[in-house]
Amino acid sequence: MALLSACGVIRGDDEGSKGGAVATGVTKEPCPKAIDKAKGCIYLGTISDLTQGPFAALAVPITDAQKAFWKRVNTAGGIGGKYEVDVESYVRDNKYNPETHRQVYNEIKDKVLGLAQTLGSPTTAAIIDDLKANSVVSAPASWTSAWEFEDVIVETGSNYCIEAMNSVDYAMEAYKPKTVMAVHLAGDYGADAAAGAKIAAEKNGLEFTAVETPPGATEQGRAITEITKNKPDLVILTTGPADAAAIIGQAAAAGFKGRFIGTGPTWNPALLKSPAAPALKALYEQSSPGRPYGADTPGHQAMRDALPGVTPNDGYTSGWAWSYPLKAALEKMVAGGDVSRKGLLAAVKTLSTVDYEGMLPPEAGNFAGDANAATFRQTLINKVDESAPTGVAEVKDFFTGPTAQGYTMDGPCFGKLS
Repeated sequence: MALLSACGVIRGDDEGSKGGAVATGVTKEPCPKAIDKAKGCIYLGTISDLTQGPFAALAVPITDAQKAFWKRVNTAGGIGGKYEVDVESYVRDNKYNPETHRQVYNEIKDKVLGLAQTLGSPTTAAIIDDLKANSVVSAPASWTSAWEFEDVIVETGSNYCIEAMNSVDYAMEAYKPKTVMAVHLAGDYGADAAAGAKIAAEKNGLEFTAVETPPGATEQGRAITEITKNKPDLVILTTGPADAAAIIGQAAAAGFKGRFIGTGPTWNPALLKSPAAPALKALYEQSSPGRPYGADTPGHQAMRDALPGVTPNDGYTSGWAWSYPLKAALEKMVAGGDVSRKGLLAAVKTLSTVDYEGMLPPEAGNFAGDANAATFRQTLINKVDESAPTGVAEVKDFFTGPTAQGYTMDGPCFGKLS
């Protein structure tokens, strides 16, 4: 980093510099894999869980889908007919560790305009102050409600808190539970969903308990014991996929017959080949901020066309969908003439809708209003279906439950769990 510091950060008035720099992370020179060498290059960084963290099975497809998304953008003429986008030069592995995330962010931050992906809620929280201080617009691979209050974060789909509220309201119609337990990882992934479950349970007059659990399939003994001992009617589960399989499979083996609704990242199609598969089919549904891989929308079709021959995985779906707001903001930035980090942030603040090509409703891309007005409140429920491309199929299309409809988003939900 000493060398980078000596060079200084490239600024917009350095256009005559040797690299043809326009601004930090933007050059007049073409991208390394340019389709049209007459266009300049916008560099976006990616920080994901690519090897040994709990979400690697989702994160690798997320990252591959984003490479395919931006290749499609470049092939169609790039951004404003002037720039192509490079998301491959600055890809780093965070191992789902906040310290590692901060370290690799510092390695690339002076070379990119923004981040095409920053995976994880606690990991992104480790760099959020720097993102804000330097106007680094970033697309998160996470759905914490904290992002509703951060202008530099262009989130897509409902947050975990709203998702869990909707899951409890859905269960009220489908299963009439009297007791709800949230089993969750620590921090603003698990605790955000647990807070939403608590808010909805209280709204519906249900008895509520929360059980925090550490990551790791072999670390779920206490959570399983709490479930089998207390026998809640409904468990809202916010963990990694391997953790979820261990909890559901072993709780079912011990005789538990209640329902599980797992937040989006609890599912991976590989779970259908695990010993927990029969229990998942019997007891589990997945809540989700977006439609699964096999959905019939132009965006889903474009994604599948851009990724021929892959094994279906909703990491691809999420990675593709998450890229639309950044594309819209980059187009507004270039059209507005201020090609810089501040120009990109200003563009984000004017977006009230985003064209997701049908993958999500346009209003899911509202970054212009205050947090309460702009929060997208619709989610879906999927069931396990072996015939579906990613092992889940829609049970209930985009909906907003009464709890989420009436809730005032006045701060991150996870602070309200205790």
